[in-house]
Order: sequence, then C-alpha cells, then structure tokens
Amino acid sequence: MATESFPRPIGTRRRFSALLTATALGVYLLLIVGATTSLTNATASCSTWPTCHAPVDPLSQTELAIAWTHRLTALVVGLLVGATALAATVGDASRRVSSVLAVGALLYVVQIGVGALTATVGPAAIVPGLHLALGLVIFSAVVLALAWDLELATGSDDDAIDSPTPLEELDEDISPATERTLPSSRLARARLTARAYFGMTKPRLMWLLCLVAAAGMALAAGPDLELSTILATLGGGVLAIGASGTFNHVLERDVDQQMSRTAERPLAVDLIPVRNALAFGLALTVASLGLFLTINRLAAALGLAAILFYSVVYTLMLKPNTVQNTVIGGAAGALPALIGWAAVTNEIGLPGLALAGLIFLWTPAHFYNLALAYKDDYARGGFPMMPVVRGETVTRKHILYYIAATLASAIALTWITELGMLYAGTVVLFGGIFLWAAVRLHFEQTEAAAFRSFHASNAFLGAVLVAVLVDALAF
Repeated sequence: MATESFPRPIGTRRRFSALLTATALGVYLLLIVGATTSLTNATASCSTWPTCHAPVDPLSQTELAIAWTHRLTALVVGLLVGATALAATVGDASRRVSSVLAVGALLYVVQIGVGALTATVGPAAIVPGLHLALGLVIFSAVVLALAWDLELATGSDDDAIDSPTPLEELDEDISPATERTLPSSRLARARLTARAYFGMTKPRLMWLLCLVAAAGMALAAGPDLELSTILATLGGGVLAIGASGTFNHVLERDVDQQMSRTAERPLAVDLIPVRNALAFGLALTVASLGLFLTINRLAAALGLAAILFYSVVYTLMLKPNTVQNTVIGGAAGALPALIGWAAVTNEIGLPGLALAGLIFLWTPAHFYNLALAYKDDYARGGFPMMPVVRGETVTRKHILYYIAATLASAIALTWITELGMLYAGTVVLFGGIFLWAAVRLHFEQTEAAAFRSFHASNAFLGAVLVAVLVDALAF
C-alpha cells in the first residue's frame, strides 16, 4: 500500500477511513438533529433560508436555537460529505467507493434543496417523509463506502475455517468430563449444584433482556406505569430467560463438550442429570407463564413464543444449519420489547414493533463480534457462524452494515415515539463509540478488538434503553 494514497492532508488510507467514519457520524448526527427539529416544530420558527431571522415571539427562542443548530450542522456535514467524495475521486479509492460517495454527495445537494423548500414554503410542499428518506439514503451510501473501503484495505480473500483444531489438541490443561472431582462435603456439593442450576439460566443475558422489556413498558405507559405490572413482567421475563437457557443447555450438551468456552457447562460434564435439567426448565416455564397470566394472555403467549423460539427454532433449527442463524435468531431477543408493550396495552403496537426492530437489527452487529472472538470454537462445534463459513472479512463488513441499520432504526423509533433530546444524544454518543470500535476492529483484527466492539455494542444498547426509560417515564 502506498504511503500517500490520498491527497494531503489525508495521505494514508487509514486516515481516509477515519474521514469516512467521521462523515458517517456527521450525517447520522444531522439526521438526529433533523428529527428533533421536526418533532419540536422548530422549522416553524425559521421560515427564511439559508439564515434564520429572529422570531417576534420570545417563546420561540428555543425552537430558533434548534433550527440554527440544524442549519449549522448541515453546513459542516455538507463540507465533510463533499471533502470525502472529492478525496475518494482523486485518491486511491475503488470505483464503487468513489461512485457511491459521488451519489451521496449529489443527493446531499438535492437534500439541501428539499430543506430550503420545507423552510420557506412549509412541510406541505414536499412528500411526507422525503427529507428523512433522503437523509437515510445518504447515510447508507457513506456507510457502504466505509464498509467497502475497509474491506479492500484490511480484508483477505480466504479467511474461513475448513478444519478446526480439535479441543483435546488445543489446550492440555482442559480436563475431560470424566476427570471432574466433586467436593466431599455435602454443603460444598450443594453449593456447586446450586451454582450449576443458576448457570443454566444464563443470568448474563437477563439484565439486558429485562431492560428491553422495561423499555417496552415505559413506551406504552409513560409515567403511569404501575409497579405491579413491572414486577410481574420482569419476573415472568427472568423465569422465561432461565427456561430458555436451561433447554439450550440440554439440547447442546454434546456439542458443548467440543468447545472450550462451553466444555465446563453443567450438562456437558454430567454435573446435573438431563431429566433434572428438563424438569427444572419446565418448572421455570410454568412459573413464567403463571406470572404473565396475571397480566394478560397476550403477554403469556408472547412469553411462551420466546421460550419456544429460542429453545427449538434457534437452538435446533437455525444455529446448526444456516449462516443466517444469528440474524433470524435476533427475533428471540426482540420479543421482550413486544412483551413489555403488551403487558401494558394488551396489544401489539407500532412503538413496540419499532423497539423490537431495533433489537433485531442490533443482534447481528453485537453477536458477530463474539463469533469472531470464538470462531475456532464455533467451528469445532460444527456451527456455521458467519466467520466460520464466510470468513472474518465478510463478518466485519456485515457488522458495519447492521450497525448502520440499527442506527437507522433508532431514528425511526424517535419519529414514532417522539422521544426527546436525552434519547437523541445517547444514540449519537454511544452509536459513535460502537461504530468507531467496529472500524478499529477492521485494522486490529485481534480477539481483544472483537471483545472491545462486543462491549461497545452492549454499552450502546444498554445506554439507549436507559435513555428510553428516563425519557418515557420522566419527560
């Protein structure tokens, strides 16, 4: 790779990738600011273009500030888009990268015209949603260019796995299940067994999925959310997650023995009999449905659907048979959003579906990082995860695709629910951190970088869900 692949001051391809990342974040910030401008009706306080005249009514000063922020942000982002497209054209970018950026820059000019028309004539002068749609297309174009450029700069043609190293040859310190020594004390054995049952419920997943359900409830009820509904929904959700995790342990106990990260699971080492684990899972299922039924039947039906989907559809049908297992399996993590909404309204509404869509699109961007870190393990287990079947380069590219889709869905949630500035600021800040971690992953390509991006994805969703809770309940 040439040292000076792009005109100064960019120079190197890595700096060009940084410029692309900054442009993508800038366009996304503009989308969020634009959505805020629309929702607060700030456009009405500024009916001139390109500058804004001070309103006669002093109560419009806040709206005027929002409108000015939108205009100034649009100016800065426009310069970024133009500079990026120009650098790609005269620099060492591929034809498809320079082409898609040129299209994005052209659409940005069109977007300026649409914005000017909206400001001077009014929103009725354009097709509803056109301004937002153009912004999303421009954002998608920049992210596509970023993904393609990083693929060219950091990828390789053949990095899939054909024959993984067997577990017994990988680490001599890993003892087979038959060599496990149980404590001699009854109390110590009881503690070990209790920890094993608790571990089967996958407690690490509970906090985030409960947060998803809580956000769904908050969107549906707002400040009127009742404590009894919260307790019953979250209690039923915890039990449903525990049941799903237990059934997953039962069904994957043989495969778990082939993977280093799961070789010590309770059923993989015969610490808990299969029949006891099944009985435990069934008991959790019954208890979960019992709690959900105290709310309404729809919540109970969705809870049962979540258990069956994760335990049967994902574990038995998707995970071992298709490279799209993570994508389709994201429905399991999205269902708590619908459960939370249904617990309050006894129906499935558009805001609940929008939140579920965000979770669904976030799941591949989140889990592909873990699949990269454990790709050899998944290969030993026979699971056709994206890095195993199609390689690390394709997987990293798809992480960027799904991050872009997740951020776009976050904007849709803003429009549908009218969430406020706290939510918007949180999405921009943590979305930027998530995207930057994914870009770094392309250059570093290490297990540590994959885990950094994985944790950034967790931080993004956790922060966004907390922002939804606070915005919906307090404002």
